Amino acid sequence: MRTPATAQIGRAEDATASVRRDLTACWAAVINAGGAVVPMDCPLPPVTEAALRPAVERITRDLSPQRSRLLLATVDGALAGWLLLSREQHPLVAHCGTVNHVQTDVRFRGRGVGATLMRHAAGVARDEMGLERLRLTVRSGLGIEDFYRRAGWTEVGRWPGALRVAPGDDRDEILMGLTL
Repeated sequence: MRTPATAQIGRAEDATASVRRDLTACWAAVINAGGAVVPMDCPLPPVTEAALRPAVERITRDLSPQRSRLLLATVDGALAGWLLLSREQHPLVAHCGTVNHVQTDVRFRGRGVGATLMRHAAGVARDEMGLERLRLTVRSGLGIEDFYRRAGWTEVGRWPGALRVAPGDDRDEILMGLTL
């Protein structure tokens, strides 16, 4: 099994049309396979790539080396997964970053893509962005928090019933942190 390669994009102009198409296709496949990363302005699954394009455009438009970076994992040149790493903007928390939209293309699950992305995120956050802490949120009920625990993250709290997946199906939002 080949180790995923990593890359990052920190400027909007470097997020080519091809990259944006690959991000959108990956995201749609992940959501439609039951993934928990649904943007606020997108309908609940099933979703189309067209429904996700505005979110991808917004993410790539806001890229900036010190503020927001896309981290990518590829296998044999194909996008295998990605995440968004962002610095908090308020001066009181500018030493902290947030990890969002962590996803592995369904074709590459079980091949270490997510673990590779999380290691890459910690290194970029600490060594290139000068961050001291990272945070993320996870939807309960999928076991995803166990993946993050194995990557060194700790649960720091929960918002009980904060996420309504469907009528009668409320899930906790799990708050997790990583000290770099």
